[in-house]
Amino acid sequence: MRFAPTALQGLVFVEPQPIEDERGSFARVFCMEEFAAAGLPAAFPRCNLSVNRRRGTLRGLHRQDEPDPEGKPVRCSRGAIWDVALDLRPDSPTFHRWLGFELTAANGRALYIPPGFAHGFQTLEEVTDVFYQMTESYRLGIARGARWNDPAFGIA
Repeated sequence: MRFAPTALQGLVFVEPQPIEDERGSFARVFCMEEFAAAGLPAAFPRCNLSVNRRRGTLRGLHRQDEPDPEGKPVRCSRGAIWDVALDLRPDSPTFHRWLGFELTAANGRALYIPPGFAHGFQTLEEVTDVFYQMTESYRLGIARGARWNDPAFGIA
């Protein structure tokens, strides 16, 4: 795996490095030791699968606040998404900045979204699945959402 930082501190691409032959390919998409060596969490007590039937489905922006803010690597395992991460850390120099990326089953990229960020996506294809691991268990009372079209964020 290759870990590539983005312009927002803590937001990191996790890119597989497939080995290919006539049968197809093989790639490691998670390794505790490699995540830890890259400074990312290596324990994920919860995994989620979002199954989306229609192109254009919008999910998010979601986050979980203190005392258990969650980080998550997000991967599109079927289809394609436009994935957005929004920095909502009040003390961050990039507070209210966002970045968007295309994650597809074909490119195999994952995006690690750190605690304090809101996350959302829109499907770009019919029948799109998104798999993500969570660093914390779900806590109903601290789950939060934000509107993707809030003018304070300017998400395109």
